[in-house]
Amino acid sequence: MSGDTTPSSEEALPPASSGGPLADFSARCDAIEEAYEFMLAYAAQGLPNETGSVSGSQIRDFLRKCDAALTGLAGALTNCVPRLDTHSAAPYHAFISVVEHDVRRAQAAVQLVLAQPSIGSQLVDNLNASIHLRALLTDLFLLDAVLKSQA
Repeated sequence: MSGDTTPSSEEALPPASSGGPLADFSARCDAIEEAYEFMLAYAAQGLPNETGSVSGSQIRDFLRKCDAALTGLAGALTNCVPRLDTHSAAPYHAFISVVEHDVRRAQAAVQLVLAQPSIGSQLVDNLNASIHLRALLTDLFLLDAVLKSQA
């Protein structure tokens, strides 16, 4: 397998949604969470590399989808703010700044793994344990709760 780090622009993006900014943000979050769940299962398999197993053939696809969903995530979130019933957008924009930083760090880790010629379970386990990825996931869980409370 190649260590290609460049997802093709359409293949890895979450499906386009006609549901507006909230649906776009939700689709991105779903892609990130699905990748994380897959990575947890992949790490538990103890595979030395990605060859010779069904999940091994899928790991790069999930990582590419996660990478694509991370690209523009803060912008997608910014587009949601005007649609919320809020007295002040300032707290939302402040938190979006936090998300932007966490996205950059998590995406750098995902891209580092994608750049490797072979992706084994141990490498994915280390990515799963990354504080950067975990911080981003926690951000997303908090945002999900906030957005659901606004619905």
